Amino acid sequence: MTDTKSYVNIEPCTTVLSADQQPKEEIMLDQQKITIIYCRLSVEDIKDDAKDGKGNSKADESNSIQNQKELLLRYAKDHGYTNLKVLIDDGYTGTNFNRPGVQEGFELVKQGLVGCWLVKDMSRFGRDYLTVGQYTDIIFPSYDVRFIAVTDGVDSERGDNEGFTAIRNLFNEWYPRDTSKKVRAVFRQKGTSGKHLGQAPFGYIEDPNNPGYWLVDEEAAKVVRHIFALCIDGNGPSRIARMLEKEQVLTVKSYYAMKKGKPLPEFPYRWNDNSVVGILERIEYTGCTCNFKTYSKSFKLKKRLPNAPENMYILEDTQEAIITKVQWDRVQQLRQNKRRPAKAERQGLFSGLLFCADCGNKLHFATCKSFEGKQDHYVCSSYKSNRGTCSAHYIREDTLRDLVLERILAVNAYIRSDVNGFKEEWLRCRQEDWEEGIREDKRRVAAAKKRCADLDILISHLYEDFVLGNLPMERYRKMSAEYEAEQKRLQDEIAIREGWVEEQENMSHGLDGFVELVNKYVDMTELTQAIVNEYIRKIEVFASDKSSGKRKQKIKIFWNFVDELDLEIFSQPIVYERITKQMQKTA
Repeated sequence: MTDTKSYVNIEPCTTVLSADQQPKEEIMLDQQKITIIYCRLSVEDIKDDAKDGKGNSKADESNSIQNQKELLLRYAKDHGYTNLKVLIDDGYTGTNFNRPGVQEGFELVKQGLVGCWLVKDMSRFGRDYLTVGQYTDIIFPSYDVRFIAVTDGVDSERGDNEGFTAIRNLFNEWYPRDTSKKVRAVFRQKGTSGKHLGQAPFGYIEDPNNPGYWLVDEEAAKVVRHIFALCIDGNGPSRIARMLEKEQVLTVKSYYAMKKGKPLPEFPYRWNDNSVVGILERIEYTGCTCNFKTYSKSFKLKKRLPNAPENMYILEDTQEAIITKVQWDRVQQLRQNKRRPAKAERQGLFSGLLFCADCGNKLHFATCKSFEGKQDHYVCSSYKSNRGTCSAHYIREDTLRDLVLERILAVNAYIRSDVNGFKEEWLRCRQEDWEEGIREDKRRVAAAKKRCADLDILISHLYEDFVLGNLPMERYRKMSAEYEAEQKRLQDEIAIREGWVEEQENMSHGLDGFVELVNKYVDMTELTQAIVNEYIRKIEVFASDKSSGKRKQKIKIFWNFVDELDLEIFSQPIVYERITKQMQKTA
């Protein structure tokens, strides 16, 4: 059994050597060319070869590197090959050719120094049908390189088994394709069982008595809660990173080093913006399992791509939550509405939350050092000094602050006066919409399940037609792949919709979240960034109306969790009035 290495920086694409020869130096023409002894073993092969079905070691009977090397050296000696060069790729997949050993060999081929390339069998050279054929049929012959696969009886000089070699290469590619399907199926089953597929993030540790489950690491969890609180207070990732460094909070890497008793990095408190973002975007901190965040387009491509939210598998309450779902949702909303500090180094209290009621664009915060905060105001981003496509929708920040504070205090007093009555009213307003949504989701789930059953029958009939010779192989592969892809999509949709129906039938956490928020700010006397972000999702600002001689400014608040509640105190717009200067002068 050979030692394996982990090579994590393999590029996902397969490079192909050009068939055009480079000019050779005359001094090399008289030298005997190199015979390459090439050996490869993938991680999967190593696992398979380690033990037989009874658990006994069988490395000496396998495709081990040592076995390949001895076989090829013996073949080279028996057939008179000298000037040997052994190249080994231990722990590399054959689905692409970005391997150190094979690339070194290709470089020698490109220089015209190679006369023969020996491998144990075609699968050791590679499992990419198209690329293997390109090298053995085009590139090697153009460089006068003799290719021999010993146990497969392939010899390019004699043209042995040329017809069967192409078929063998195709089967060699089908092996990793089939293995990939099996591995994906195993991960799909494991991922939908409620167990985590990845490692525990910062703030959690693996449960030593229950593999696949997480426990809260309270010391790290405090940092996670602090980061979410700073974000809700209106701080972006860069500012949070600087604040953590100033507070001398150990970075994630430094914390793990300290826990393991290892030396700390050179800058143990220098947080990176990406580390903060990674923490803010981890939904697992709400106590759920989130699997299948990424995917690969093909078994040949190792690059992982972000998965669409509907294709992820999320299971609630699989471990203790570090933050509430309410906090996580609010942070994601704030992250979508990023705020930029003004030149006067003041940031509007409502920046990123104000929208024009007419054009839908954001209102920009306008300030300068000479304002001293008294004349700070918001104006529609489409106004552009009366040259844009919209009117100003001007409103001063101090006016807006007073209006919003007044409405929040009124809402708090209304809920505290009769919490049970508020809950009943909220349920009454939402019940009709919920019931219709649940009925629609159940109809779609039933239709998806029926289609999945129909696809099982279609796939079975398709296979029968293929076996009976009524359907060509390529057509069978294409149609079966399309049916399987549709079936997988439907199965994911069923899981997501059934989970959504269950969540809706158990009612939403929004109501309790808002009541909890009201109780949190009992003695509130002024607005802070955290209060604004926790209470308000957005505010619509209407154009001012001066037709009556008074300037009327209407705003509408959309609340977090209960923005669809049709109660007057929640849904009624606020109107601010003041007498215009012109009317004052006239009077």
